[in-house]
This record gives sequence, structure tokens and C-alpha cells, in this order.
Amino acid sequence: KDDDIEEGDLPEHKRPPAPIDFSKIDPGKPESILKLTKKGKTLMMFVTVSGNPTEKETEEITSLWQGSLFNANYDVQRFIVGSNRAIFMLRDGGYAWEIKDFLISQERCADVTLEGQVYPGKGADGSEKGRNKTKPEKAKKKKDADKNSKSSQEDNRATKQREDL
Repeated sequence: KDDDIEEGDLPEHKRPPAPIDFSKIDPGKPESILKLTKKGKTLMMFVTVSGNPTEKETEEITSLWQGSLFNANYDVQRFIVGSNRAIFMLRDGGYAWEIKDFLISQERCADVTLEGQVYPGKGADGSEKGRNKTKPEKAKKKKDADKNSKSSQEDNRATKQREDL
């Protein structure tokens, strides 16, 4: 049954991996290894739009980027996942770093996340880091939750007298 299907038509997970030419790998650049290992595989990257855009603005801005990439013969699909976030899906992950370089050079690109690595874009505000900004808020919420849990524990103590209504 599987013998009738040509190798190129098989689903990605059933295709044999492309052979890696180790002579092209630069030991000083770990990205070169990733480029070769991702060649021919589907890859996704997250892109954050700078400023405080609405979902419609994010749609318009990322649509322009997708159009520019399409004109440069890059097959990229785009999915909006938040008011300022989008996923760019590439059929061939070998081109991901070239696309990342294009995206981070755009005025409204805050950052690009590729293979777990965050690359700041031209639109990133140096004083405002998205990850650092969210951590203090979470810590504050946790402190508030701890205070609330302590007060609720005090309310549940048998020694505290409660007024009957």
C-alpha cells in the first residue's frame, strides 16, 4: 500500500530525513546546524508586533510582511494568535533564518521567536522587555493571592468568634 506512494508525496513524518552535509557546518555558528537540520521540514515562528496594536492592525501589518516574503518566493502561511502576535508557518525550515532576518529589520517588529530563541526586532523598545514586564505582575498577583489565602484561613479558624445574623 505504501509502496504505491512516491517519496515526495509521503507525509513529512514518514519521509526519510535529508542527508546533512557536515562540510557546510560552521562550528562557530550553531544556527548553521539548525538550518541544515530543519531543511525540508515544517517550522513555525512567533512574531510580535510592536506598539499596542489591535488585532486588525496586527492582521494588516503581518499581511504586508507575508506579501513581501511571497514576492521574494518564500512560502509562508500566517496565523494571528493575539492582538499583537502571529505565527508564520514555513514549509521549508531551512529558510527560517533568512525570513527572521527580514522580519527583525521591519519597523513594527518587536521580536521573533524561532526554535526557542527570541530575537529582538527593530521595533523593540529597549527599556521595555515583554518577559520582564510580565514577571513582576505575576509576582504581585501571587503576593495578593497569598494575602487572600491567609485572610481566608483566619476566617476559617475555630477560635475566632463569628457574629450570627
